[in-house]
Amino acid sequence: MAEELIDIYNQDNEPTGLLELKSKAHEKGLWHRASHIWIYNSKGEILLQLRAKPKKVFPNKWDVSAAGHIAAGEEPVTAAIRETEEELGLKINKEDLEFLMAYKKELISGEIDNKEFYYVYLFRYDGSIASLVLQTEEVDDVDFFPIAKLEEELKSKPEKFVPHGDYWFFMIEKIKKRLTMDLI
Repeated sequence: MAEELIDIYNQDNEPTGLLELKSKAHEKGLWHRASHIWIYNSKGEILLQLRAKPKKVFPNKWDVSAAGHIAAGEEPVTAAIRETEEELGLKINKEDLEFLMAYKKELISGEIDNKEFYYVYLFRYDGSIASLVLQTEEVDDVDFFPIAKLEEELKSKPEKFVPHGDYWFFMIEKIKKRLTMDLI
């Protein structure tokens, strides 16, 4: 697979006009964008993916439902749709996604300085995980985590998860709020 070319931004999420290979952006600590798709169901569970063991960054850790870099010139919502289909085999439309925000985050793993603006989307999915088709290069497993269990495990076993820090709890609160609104 050819390496992705991505747009580079400044620390205020303003375009610089520069393009860079994803690996070079990570090596140099350049700001770029990614789409994050948080999938939840009406039972109050959040779908997480277990990152594949061969991944360079945070292998074998639980992470958001689907995520990926936004290619050069690509719109964030287009990347969200693409990543969800690639990683989970789930075909969705723009209308299925609820855009929440752009979230600024820096994660360092070894020599990789990943400075990203996450374009965060919510998607309600009440289907079966058995119907999902996982991209084996990216994802080893998926599971629906009940929110209370996820909160507990993030506190008691944080080593099982990508170290997103407060972002985890921030998003859990957003999903709880969305679930409450869905009941109205």
